[in-house]
Amino acid sequence: MWFMYLLSWLSLFIQVAFITLAVAAGLYYLAELIEEYTVATSRIIKYMIWFSTAVLIGLYVFERFPTSMIGVGLFTNLVYFGLLQTFPFIMLTSPNFILSCGLVVVNHYLAFQFFAEEYYPFSEVLAYFTFCLWIIPFAFFVSLSAGENVLPSTMQPGDDVVSNYFTKGKRGKRLGILVVFSFIKEAILPSRQKIY
Repeated sequence: MWFMYLLSWLSLFIQVAFITLAVAAGLYYLAELIEEYTVATSRIIKYMIWFSTAVLIGLYVFERFPTSMIGVGLFTNLVYFGLLQTFPFIMLTSPNFILSCGLVVVNHYLAFQFFAEEYYPFSEVLAYFTFCLWIIPFAFFVSLSAGENVLPSTMQPGDDVVSNYFTKGKRGKRLGILVVFSFIKEAILPSRQKIY
């Protein structure tokens, strides 16, 4: 009896490890796609914001969700549209980004408060959290590194495009989520180096 119990915990550990690696690989691939197709990503995020807005309005009209929760959700979507204006360049210190992070916390608080008082099946609660609270911040999070590989578009007075690109515009290291995933990939599966 104890042997089967031990095997069940071991199998659970292996399954969690495989799921974690699969999610990391998927996020890495998604971040690569976002870096490659920033214009399409911006358009997709815009459509996701519109969809989330329609869902919030539908929840207010058909399900009679509280006005405060829907209002904060709609205001959050408006702030997301503001973040989309400078996409793929998202400054982590901009007031718009800080406000969106704060509104995510407020939205979660209001949602937890509402669903603690009103009973809804778990699948419906998960649907609300997915479409109204998680999908858009997740899209912005995955696309944080998308602005690093875009060609330089602004110059300082006295600089020409070529020298700006090769000196000041060039970074020694990449930053963002892709660096983290690359580090994890190299730590788990080190690449072979050719020896001549």
